[in-house]
Formats: sequence, C-alpha cells, structure tokens
Amino acid sequence: MAEKQHINLVFIGHVDHGKSTLVGRTFYDTGNLSEQDKVKYDKLAEEYGKPGFGFAYMMDTVEEERKRGVTIDLSYKKFDTQKNSFTIIDAPGHQDFVKNMITGTSQADAAVLVVAAGEGMKAQTKEHAQLSKVLGVGQLVVALNKMDTINYDEAKYKERVEELSKALPGYGWKDYKVVPVSALKGDNVAKKSESMPWYNGPTLVEALDELKAKPPATDKPLRLPIQDVYNIKGVGTVPVGRVESGVLKPNDKIIVMPSGKTGEVKSVEAHHEQLPQANPGDNVGFNVRGWSRDDIKRGDVVGHENNPPTVAEEFTAQIVVLNHPKGVAVGYTPVFHLHTLQVACTITQMLEKIDPKTGTVVEQNPTFLKNGDSAKVIIKPTVPIVVEKVQDFPSLGRFAIRDMGQTVAAGVVLDVKKKA
Repeated sequence: MAEKQHINLVFIGHVDHGKSTLVGRTFYDTGNLSEQDKVKYDKLAEEYGKPGFGFAYMMDTVEEERKRGVTIDLSYKKFDTQKNSFTIIDAPGHQDFVKNMITGTSQADAAVLVVAAGEGMKAQTKEHAQLSKVLGVGQLVVALNKMDTINYDEAKYKERVEELSKALPGYGWKDYKVVPVSALKGDNVAKKSESMPWYNGPTLVEALDELKAKPPATDKPLRLPIQDVYNIKGVGTVPVGRVESGVLKPNDKIIVMPSGKTGEVKSVEAHHEQLPQANPGDNVGFNVRGWSRDDIKRGDVVGHENNPPTVAEEFTAQIVVLNHPKGVAVGYTPVFHLHTLQVACTITQMLEKIDPKTGTVVEQNPTFLKNGDSAKVIIKPTVPIVVEKVQDFPSLGRFAIRDMGQTVAAGVVLDVKKKA
C-alpha cells in the first residue's frame, strides 16, 4: 500500500453557511468520528440550546465559540480518505477573525468553499474566494450546502452553478468542482444522495480524493516563523512554530532574524515527543542551548546559520485592493499580516496598475487604487522584518493588509531589497 499523500485543507466561506457542520459530517461519514463522540457533541449542542449543531462542536472546541455559536480560532484535525490524509484547518467566517483565516489559508494546499444553496454567494464568500487565491491556495472544491432547505431542487442548483461560474474566474479560479450537499442530512458528503438523482458528479469526499498534495519543500533552506515562545519548567525557553521549508534537527546551528542571534538546537519536539527531525508542515517546539525568553519572539524567523532568512529594507509586491472605503494612495501605513507577524508598513511608491484578469499593465505610476484594483508597489516596513520572495518561500511572501477591523487588501512579495 503506497503511503497516502498529505494535504492541508481549509474550509472557507460565509459565517452561517454551515462550514463547521460540514467538517463534522465529513469526519463522521468517513469513520473518523465515533458514534460515541457524535452522541457527546449532540448532547452538548442541546445543552447550549443549539440542537442540530452537534457536528459543529467537534471543531468549535473553545467554550466561547460554543456559547456564541461561531468559530474563533483555528482548529486542526486529521482525517483519512482512501487516497489522502487530510489536516483540516477550520477557518473562521466571522469578519473580525479574518486574521486567523489568513494564517490558516496560507498553510493550505486546497480549500473547500462552502456556499448555502438558498442564499448563494455573500460578500464574505467572495472575499474568502479572492483571498484564498491571493494567499496561494492552489485547488478549490465548492460545497453547495443546505440543499435540504431548497428541497434538493435541480433548477436552483443550476442557478447557483451559473452564479459561481460568473464570479469565481474573476478571482482566478478557473478549475473547480461544485458538489451539492446537505451537511445536516449527510447528502453527497461521503454517500451518494438519494434525494438528488439528477446529480451524477462526485460526492464531496470523492472530490477531495482527487486533490493533489504539494511536493514538500525539504530541499529548500530552513524557514521557521515563530508563532509563540513558552517558558517550560525544567526545559527553559521553547519557541514554537511551523516549519515552512527545509529541515530542523537537534545540534543544528541556527540563526534567528531580524536580530541575528545564533545558537545550537538542543531538542525538537511535537505533541510531547522528541523528534529526530522536523519537516515542512510540522508544528514543533524546540529548545536552544543557553537562549532566554528575550532572544526570540513571535514574528521572528529561524534559518540555518549558513543561510539566514532575509531582512528587508523594502520590498516590491503586487497587491489587490479588496475592500477599502477611501481607496489606497502613497504614504498609506496599515498593518500587514505576514506569516506570524503583524507590523505596520508604508506604501512608498506605486509602480504600475495591473489588470487582475489578464496581468497586463494598464497605468504607469498610478496615484490612487480603488476596490478591485491590482498594482505593483514598493513597501517599507516601519521596523526590521523578515520577508521572502513568494517564488522562493511562498508562505513568507504572502500577506494581507488590515485596517479598520477588516482586510482591505492582500498581496504577494515579488522582490526584496535586503537590509544592509
């Protein structure tokens, strides 16, 4: 039996379109959630006055989320199909949780866009579809959920497919499947639906089985953005993060940027187990001989001493303005969310405006960008930060721009001018 390929999958879409329920149903129908646990979650849902929400509670494990009935933080869970092994990242739909969604989506190989059949695409559905493309998700499956609420109507399904075919290519999605499902009733999730004899395409699980994993970036230099730093009794300082590329092993000589502090790795661990090495995609903690809490912080990036992460004086990026009430001009200094970093950066120059659909230049040195505009710009961070070209290290070269409590733009890093 060949080893299954591993795929990071993110569920995205509007807050009330049933993402968490669909994730729970997928686990249950593929045998990755036991009957015993399902009964437990159903009971919990009733206690919280949300009967029928049992499946959602599998992912919404945080107390706060159960009370409010929304997904706040990112949850990671694994499930297997015949061909693939998936890690599911359940991304919040709520507007104020977009920054978590950004962290989640930039780690994903593929996305399931959940759209309620009765309502169709909402502003948030569109934002997530666009963001996921800009943030580098390569493959998309659309789950047209809640088919039970429209009596499994084929005409309505066709109407929604038409709506999607008008919107999605504009965000760069040319190739995707639309699967009509009911997460609540279990139609077309893992089992073919008897209520939709007119549909002869794949079930959701069959569509997921056709997805392909990215080749692991083990041959690239080490890049490990720090998510958190813990002080653990008897161990000392333990930075935690996800290996984006390369390999981290005990006794490796490492450097952390932008500070330039060097050290030697004492141990690497995940889920309370010591690891001989950490590979791309692994979320790990590690301990460095003699380091204290002051030597490393969230947003720093670790590499090997002979190939340090790049610290930017400034960088050239292509951005797309998603949603800004006033538009964007030179001198604008919002907060950039870049790998595990949140930092203010200034747009110092606008080089050219680009047609997002064709990629051709439509205006040199534009003075102003409105919603939907895409442009090549020069950006200067207000403090030293690690940035990499998107083609070299994809997850360290993508960012979202947040302002006024919302995502106003997103972009990719084309070139970096190194700090002297």
